[in-house]
Amino acid sequence: MQDTLIARAQAWLAEDPDPDTRAELSALIEAGDEAALAERFAGTLQFGTAGLRGELGAGPMRMNRSVVIRAAAGLAAYLRARGQGDGLVVVGYDARYKSADFARDTAAVMTGAGLRAAVLPRPLPTPVLAFAIRHLGAVAGVEVTASHNPPRDNGYKVYLGDGSQIVPPADAEIAAEIAAVASLHDVPRPESGWEILDDSVLDAYLARTDAVLAPGSARTARTVYTAMHGVGKDVVLAAFARAGFPEPVLVAEQAEPDPAFPTVAFPNPEEPGAMDLAFATARKADPAPDLVIANDPDADRCAVAVPDGSGDWRMLRGDEVGALLAAHLVSRGARGTFAESIVSSSLLGRIAGAAGLGYEETLTGFKWISRVEGLRYGYEEALGYCVDPDGVRDKDGVTAALAITELASGLKEQGRTLLDLLDDLAVEHGLHATDQLSVRVADLSVIADAMRRLRENPPTRLAGLAVTRAEDLSEGTEALPPTDGLRYTLDGARVIVRPSGTEPKLKCYLEAVVPVADHAGLPAARARAAETLAALRTDLAEAAGL
Repeated sequence: MQDTLIARAQAWLAEDPDPDTRAELSALIEAGDEAALAERFAGTLQFGTAGLRGELGAGPMRMNRSVVIRAAAGLAAYLRARGQGDGLVVVGYDARYKSADFARDTAAVMTGAGLRAAVLPRPLPTPVLAFAIRHLGAVAGVEVTASHNPPRDNGYKVYLGDGSQIVPPADAEIAAEIAAVASLHDVPRPESGWEILDDSVLDAYLARTDAVLAPGSARTARTVYTAMHGVGKDVVLAAFARAGFPEPVLVAEQAEPDPAFPTVAFPNPEEPGAMDLAFATARKADPAPDLVIANDPDADRCAVAVPDGSGDWRMLRGDEVGALLAAHLVSRGARGTFAESIVSSSLLGRIAGAAGLGYEETLTGFKWISRVEGLRYGYEEALGYCVDPDGVRDKDGVTAALAITELASGLKEQGRTLLDLLDDLAVEHGLHATDQLSVRVADLSVIADAMRRLRENPPTRLAGLAVTRAEDLSEGTEALPPTDGLRYTLDGARVIVRPSGTEPKLKCYLEAVVPVADHAGLPAARARAAETLAALRTDLAEAAGL
C-alpha cells in the first residue's frame, strides 16, 4: 500500500507546475507521512454541477494548479467536441489564495486548445463574470472562487454560453473529459495569447444595474456595507453612486480583499459573529443608517439587517428578503415567472399566485433557477437573489443590494420600514416562518447515516403534527429531477433534509405557516410559529440520530 501511495505521489510531483505544492508534497514523501499522503491521494476531487471546490494543497484531492489545468483541459475538450472549438471562454476570479494563478492557467489551457480566452481585469464579483459571458457572446465562462467557504478553500465554477452554471448531463460529460487527460505534459499551455479585458466589461455591467431600479424612484435610504474581506466593495460603491443613493458607510476592517479573512471564523454573513463588526459600525454611524448590507466574498450573495426598534439590529432571513424583493417587483408591475429552490419559503408561491404570475420550484442552486422559462425573479434562502435575469442569469449580490435599498427608500418616504412590509405580507398570505437545522461534520459518514436512518424509518409525526406526505426526492417527482433529499409535508409545516452540495454539512430546512387575521394577531402567530420550529428541530434531530 505504502509503495503504491509513494509511487502515485511521485508521479504527481513530476508533473506539478507549482513550486508551493511541489515543496509540500516533497516534504510529505520524504517524511513518509502515509496518513497525509493517503488523504491527498484517496481519490480525486469530483467535478459536479458546482464545478470543483476544496481545500488548497497538493494532490488530486486538493485544489491546486494541476487539478485546475486538468479541469480546464476537460472543459476545452468538451467545448471542442460540441463544435465550439473556436469560441470565446471568459475567466473571472476572486481574491483568494491562488485564484489569479488558477485563472491564468485556465486562460493558457483554453488558448493552447485553440479556443479564445479573455480574463477579467482584476478580482471582481462573480456576477460580473456571469454578465460578461452573454455580453461578450462567449461559449463558456469560468469563475475561480470558493464563495463563502473557509480561507483554506478555493473552487472552480463553470458556466456555459447561456450564462447559467452547468447542470447534468454537462457536468458528467466534462468530468469524463477531465478523467481522459492522461498527463499534464499533454496539455499545451502557451505563455501568452489570451486577452486581459479592460474595464469596458465592468462599465457595461454597471450600466446594466440601472435596469434594476424604477426611473424616478426614491433613493434616500442610508446603508452600512461590508464586503466581508471580499471583492464587492468597489463595484457596490460604483453602483450606488450611479443610482444616486447616499454613499454607503463601509465596515473599514472588512472593506478590502484579504484571503485570510482575519475578522471572521467563516466569511459567510449567515454564520454566527460574521456580522458583528457591521452592527458595531451601524451603531456608531451618524446619521443612523436604515439598512446594513453584506456581500459574501465573491459578492453573489446579499445579506440584509434592519433596526429592530429597540436600538439594535436584526438580520433578515434569506426567505424574508426573498419575499420583500418579490413584493417590490410585484408593486412595480413585474411580469413573468417567479422561481425559487424547493428549500426556500413557500410564501413566494403565494405572492406570485395573488399577483397572477407564474411560479416554479426547482432543485437547490441557481443553476436550476436560472433555467426557468420566462424567469423574471428567482431566489434561494441562502441569500441568493436574481432580480435582473436578462442581465445576470445567476444570483447577484450587487443588484440585490440596489433593489432592497430602493424598496427601503420608498418605504422610508411613507414613514415605514421593511419590517412593516413583512407584517403586511404575513397578514395577507399567512405568517411564513423558516429556520434551519444545519450540522457541520468532520466525518461525512454521519450525513450518510442520518439520511439512511430517515429513509428506513420515516417520521410519521413531527412537532406534534402528522406527516401527511413523505417524499424521497432521490426518486424524482413530476416537477423535479432526482436529488439526494427528503421532503415531509405536514399540516401547517414543511421539512426538507439534504446534504450540502458544497460543504460537509447536513441541512434541514424547516417552515411553519400560521394564518393571521389581522396585525393584532401577529405576536401570537409568531410565538406559535417559533414553538413549532423549535419542536421540529428537536424531533427531526432525534429522528435522524443527530
